[in-house]
Parts: sequence; structure tokens; C-alpha cells
Amino acid sequence: MEYSWPLSSGYICTPHESRYDEIIDYWKNCPDIVNMYFVTATFSEEILPYFPNKANHYILASFVNHSSILGMIKEGSDNKLTFIFNISSSIFEKAFDKLNYISIYFMKYMYGNNEISDIANILAKRDRVSKASLANIQLLHSNHLRFAFPYSKNILVLEVDGEKTHQSDQKYCERTRRDVARRGIALSNLISLSILEKLK
Repeated sequence: MEYSWPLSSGYICTPHESRYDEIIDYWKNCPDIVNMYFVTATFSEEILPYFPNKANHYILASFVNHSSILGMIKEGSDNKLTFIFNISSSIFEKAFDKLNYISIYFMKYMYGNNEISDIANILAKRDRVSKASLANIQLLHSNHLRFAFPYSKNILVLEVDGEKTHQSDQKYCERTRRDVARRGIALSNLISLSILEKLK
């Protein structure tokens, strides 16, 4: 299967396995990889039928161009899904000390500029949310999936900083999600990524 996607910035999230050490070494020296982390992933129950071939631990890398980094992933293809989150726009961003947690949501409805502005205003009041971006999901090894995820273009990515525990990070993000829901904007949990180690 050939993959042909436009250039963009975002995150690539590929399962961590021993044979991926070569990929880690390559990405550490790749100018298109900005940051790289070893993370543990928690998937919501709602999306498990769509992504059955998930893993527990991933290498998460932020990129400015994923065309130069997909080759090694495809060469090491297996049944585990690799997620690519292409950022379409950043709706809120501020300086932060340390990225600790990434919470990814999907929206079942297409919201307009007014609703997106409401989300940005709510997040601006949350002290530990350092960045919020709209994104879409693309998958490697999607030929192994029985069902296509219907909300792949309606993704919200929250980056959270600080020195808190991952349990407190999860609770913090859940409170943030509820704050947004009070404005009539429904966010559903997709994946939570707890950063265990910064690799680059």
C-alpha cells in the first residue's frame, strides 16, 4: 500500500519495540523531527473497536515534515498501528517549561469559528494547558482495520506542562474537557499520552 500525504507539522506516534531502536537513532539526527518522547498511551473504551491493533508504549515525535520519516516505519511494518496527527491550525499557545502530558479528543460535530474561539478562550484560562491544536488523524497499517474512524478530521490536541503525576494530569484534562462541555461543545476522549522520557 502506498502512502501519499501533504507536508505538514504534527505528531507521529509509533509503537515502541526493540527493533525500533534504529528508528530512534535516525530520528534523533533527523532535522525534520523537533522533539521525541517515550510515552505510555491510554485509549478510551469508545474508540477501541476502531483501533484494535493498539500498543501500550509508543515513540512520540513532533515533526515539521513527515515525508522524510515514513520510510523506516513502512520498512518495519507490522500489525500495530502508527498514528499521525497532522496539525491543521493552532488555536492557543503559550510558553511552557516541560511537556508532561498530551490529551487528544475527537469532536462528533463540525464546529464553526465561534465555537472554536470559545474553546480557545476556555483553554487560555487553564494554567497548565500550553498548546491546543486542531488536527486530523492518518494511519499506517490501516488495511488491518475493520471500521474506519468517522471523526478523523475533527481532532483536538491539548499539550499540558508541569511536574504533576500522570493521574493528576488525567484529572486535570477531564476537568478541562468538562469546562468546554459547559459551553455546549462536546469533546470525547480519544488517546492520552503520558510522557515517560524525553529522547530528543
